[in-house]
Amino acid sequence: MQTFFEFLNANPFMLLFLTVGLAVWIGRQSVMGYGLGMVAAAIIVGCGLAVVGSIYGVKLELNNFTKSMFYYLFMYGVGLRVGPSFMNSLGGDGIKFTVLAFISCIVGLTIVVLGTMIFDLPLGTAGGMLAGSQTMSAAIGSAEQAVTSGAIALPAGTTPEQASAMIALSYGITYIWGTVGIILITKYLPKWWGVDARAAARAYEAEHGVASGDAPTLSGWTAGGLRAYRLENAAWKGRTVRELLHENPEYRVVNVVRGGAPQELTGTLSLQLGDVIALGGRRETLSDKMGLIGPEVADKIALDIPLDSAEILVTNGEIVKKTREEWRALPGVDQLQVAALERGGVRLPIGNDTKLQRMDVVTVVGLKDAVNKVGALFGRVVRPSSATDLLTLSLGMILGLLIGAIQFPAFGASIGLGNAGGLLVAGVIVSSVASRLRFFGNTPSAARNILEDLGLVVFVAIVGINAGNSLLAQLTGALALKIFVVGFVACSVPPVLVWAIGFHIFKMNPAILMGAVAGARSHSGPCREAAVEIQSNVPWIGFPVGYAVSGVLLTVFGYFAMLLS
Repeated sequence: MQTFFEFLNANPFMLLFLTVGLAVWIGRQSVMGYGLGMVAAAIIVGCGLAVVGSIYGVKLELNNFTKSMFYYLFMYGVGLRVGPSFMNSLGGDGIKFTVLAFISCIVGLTIVVLGTMIFDLPLGTAGGMLAGSQTMSAAIGSAEQAVTSGAIALPAGTTPEQASAMIALSYGITYIWGTVGIILITKYLPKWWGVDARAAARAYEAEHGVASGDAPTLSGWTAGGLRAYRLENAAWKGRTVRELLHENPEYRVVNVVRGGAPQELTGTLSLQLGDVIALGGRRETLSDKMGLIGPEVADKIALDIPLDSAEILVTNGEIVKKTREEWRALPGVDQLQVAALERGGVRLPIGNDTKLQRMDVVTVVGLKDAVNKVGALFGRVVRPSSATDLLTLSLGMILGLLIGAIQFPAFGASIGLGNAGGLLVAGVIVSSVASRLRFFGNTPSAARNILEDLGLVVFVAIVGINAGNSLLAQLTGALALKIFVVGFVACSVPPVLVWAIGFHIFKMNPAILMGAVAGARSHSGPCREAAVEIQSNVPWIGFPVGYAVSGVLLTVFGYFAMLLS
């Protein structure tokens, strides 16, 4: 075994990706539906390898520059993802969800800071407990920033490595209940209040036209249709396509086949008996004038019309003011089927009064020209692409580092957002600007996901590896118990308080409030379990705004947890 660890020590890249690979594999495992996830697994695997290595006299350690680089990429990616939802939360219906998220984050931070002071816990525990109890792994990085930037003075005899190890240790101890606890609390809050959340969800679905949890994503019903008819009505012989559409404006002629060959479709095309005409329009209008042209036929050539599936990025300010019923009445929309609506990386159920927001992603299926037309009306069509605007990425990173360098006096020291916080803000700014300019800042979802997923898991893996060397020297049973107690309270109290405020003061629908509680903790697991528990998609309506706001606040609060404690 010593030879094995000496080999890993001599090959740092092998050590890094062995840790990442094991973390991903372990993170996918689950017991009774619950699992660690790859991020928590990364810190456990990293610490485990380092601890075992130290037993054999091998000190495993990875470069801090690499750690910081991946964390900075992750923070910028988070800013790109949550930016639009964060900005949209500042007005309209998002205010209530924003307030709940803010309360949850502040209460969690307060409990962690007070717990650290009451139990006189070592430096580093506050940041780790906040990250673990609130299941916000990114807070580990901002907590470390407080140490490495010199914002806090290290006690005599305490090294930066020991502080980092304590952050990792506290995170690991509090993360398990932080994950399982919020899921159980969110799931059972309605029952504790004597509320039937399932009935509340059904009432909301009926009132707002939202599909229930067991409804398929794609429905057999579409507002528009496409049918083919053989021209046998002599009244149309010799007349043009333009005349047909002028007298029947509710239709669109999408193809004309003569003698087995499609004709060039122009307004002046003269129609002949025996032509097969493919008509598009609303289903009811296609049925109202049966026999207008002739009998319906199953002509493959006429109906071989290119269909398109695309994502439309909403950027048009006029569209965001309209409800679903209003934007469904716009030209061309009836020729498409809306397959999904995504906001801030979260898929939302669509109701009759659903209003779009900037940077929403609407997935549609339908005629290719209709997709392009509606895409231009709503914003822009996003085609699958591997191209990333690296110039924008570079400028965004530079902007973030400049913002992070800004400092101001507070608490007897000079503090600021730091590089990580600055990059988060820069990502929010860039994504918000990109929602208004078509030619700026192309960062495909796949590229953004790589920044987030790989950036965070690599960063956490390195934290675990570097922390493991001094972990055994600091860990005691009494210390672990104190950390767990503080983390337990910090995890359990905020969601109950958020529920009470949302239910009694804001009078929110209980099903939506379940999603708001999960969003306030920036954790999708509770919302998913709530949707399964009440068999409804309604909880997801309350999730995205709080998810974006708490994701930003909790990340930054890792820094302030260290500072205030």
